[in-house]
Amino acid sequence: FEIHGGVKGLFDLGPPACALKAAMIDTWRKHFILNENMLEMECTCLTPEPVLKTSGHVDRFTDLMVKDVETGECFRADKLLEDAIDVLIESNPTMPTEEKDDHLRVQRQADAFSPTEIDDLLIKYDCKGPSGKPYSPSFPFNLMFKTSIGPEGTSVGYLRPETAQGLFVNFKRLLEYNAAKMPFAAAQIGLGFRNEIAPRSGLLRVREFCMGEIEHFVNPADKSHPSFESVKNKALVLFGSDDQLGSGKTKTMSIGDAVESGLVNNQTLGYFMARTQLYMEKIGMDPKRLRFRQHLKTEMAHYACDCWDLEIESSYGWVECVGHADRACYDLDVHSKATKTPMLATQTLDKPIDKTFAKLKLNRKVLGKQFKADQRIVGGLLEALAEDWDTFEPVATALETDGKTTVDGYEITQEMVTWEKKTKKVHEVKFTPSVIEPSFGMGRILYSLLEHSFYQRESDEQRCVMKFNPQVAPNKCAVLPISSSPEVNAVVDKIASSLMDTDLSVIVDKSTASLGRRYSRADEVGVPFAVTVDFETLTDGTVTLRERDSTVQIRLPADEIPRLIFDIVHSRTCWEEAKSKYPVVTVDEDGKGSAPSDSGAKTVIEATSRGKFTRPAQSIL
Repeated sequence: FEIHGGVKGLFDLGPPACALKAAMIDTWRKHFILNENMLEMECTCLTPEPVLKTSGHVDRFTDLMVKDVETGECFRADKLLEDAIDVLIESNPTMPTEEKDDHLRVQRQADAFSPTEIDDLLIKYDCKGPSGKPYSPSFPFNLMFKTSIGPEGTSVGYLRPETAQGLFVNFKRLLEYNAAKMPFAAAQIGLGFRNEIAPRSGLLRVREFCMGEIEHFVNPADKSHPSFESVKNKALVLFGSDDQLGSGKTKTMSIGDAVESGLVNNQTLGYFMARTQLYMEKIGMDPKRLRFRQHLKTEMAHYACDCWDLEIESSYGWVECVGHADRACYDLDVHSKATKTPMLATQTLDKPIDKTFAKLKLNRKVLGKQFKADQRIVGGLLEALAEDWDTFEPVATALETDGKTTVDGYEITQEMVTWEKKTKKVHEVKFTPSVIEPSFGMGRILYSLLEHSFYQRESDEQRCVMKFNPQVAPNKCAVLPISSSPEVNAVVDKIASSLMDTDLSVIVDKSTASLGRRYSRADEVGVPFAVTVDFETLTDGTVTLRERDSTVQIRLPADEIPRLIFDIVHSRTCWEEAKSKYPVVTVDEDGKGSAPSDSGAKTVIEATSRGKFTRPAQSIL
């Protein structure tokens, strides 16, 4: 909306970024959904209020906000505190290490402070608004976009702040589709919306963003993962909560050791952390700039067992890009209770076990008189508790002792129910699944990948390169003619068409710029390969294929180009293997051929006023 003045926190992606994002998502889908046999869904962005009221978002999906007391401009309190500490440390280079660590410890806990605590800290660090006066007291601001559904305006809805709730409310259907087998995972890729208080940092904090979320449903009594052995030796950089509050240093260890030591709560959580690391490496992130930070106890929700964020280092510092949370049974429990819909899975036991339960006799007459339309609900609650004596025993004790008790807000008296303690053989058990949730912010990953991929050639700082992996590069190949003759252009079009027939995106550059300039233009948008059609192509049907980062070129038949690039893009072969199979040629990218004696090239392209031709790299006389 630039021509209309623009709005903070909303960004459009141009053609290269759009293609890069699509390739990232395609790789994500293959790496997780297809590889793990996950169940993919597409739920609506518009969510009715009862869903988000039940999940807690309506009441608790907030950030602390402060205002400039004169201008009324709004700011996010924890970010002001983080920035103030950065400024303090940068302006005091001789600050003692112990004092610096204390400030950093406060900074790491910035989003976990209460309103009173953060107000005191903003005063302590002398944070003032643009007017020069202290900020207003902080208060919670709900980040959801509220709207109405239908013309009457009586049905309230919100643009979803996350994709997960759509998967939770569809759990019963997903379990049925999966033939009631546990554990299983569901996934969704789609848009989320958050009315950020102060959007900034480009794509890192926006109001509309793409998310990829996985909900892995597992028995809370057994959070092992069948594929954990395949990743247990994967080394990760871990920043545990104790280290954050203590030394401030990270540890590198295998995920197997981290789970065994208890640093990471369980195998399934550790498995997804390792798989996330592998995904990041696959799309081209620098492994040295990745780490997993554990949530502090003050950051975690009361129901969470363990949470780890994958953080990526960029020019903005360490940025949270993927969250890994063990959400326990909370989500399914709250939706089940609010809708009176069982969210249960069943596990068949290898050997039957004895189970103690309460056999109830409900006094329907008394229940009906007391609870009327809610009689069936109350009866269902009591029967659910009676399935296990351990859960019913407190009710029984209270009724025997006091003559009454409360169950889910309903007062139960002794005359409403009688019971008998019994034992039975059980061949299966029912349970509410726990949820392990990896949540990916695709926009933040996209931005980080752009930073990690950019570099300048040592020989010429003006020549910039985006070193995208072939798998996610927006365009896989450039096809360039050495001249504008119709014969050469016909071959260029044929090669480009054959590449596109193999589902490989192509750039064709028939401009009059020098060959070196056209190579540079392709490098700037991250094209990993460039095919050059020259005069020799017209005689023997061979072309040169240039690799972006090394600038090394090989010569091969034109009809073998699509298969070779397809195989490299899909990791079936690599550039080193291609170099060993085909002859290496040396081409001066400014148009003058030369072959250093140690280059290994067998031929060289020679440029003359009448055109270009190949000759042996070494003299044969």
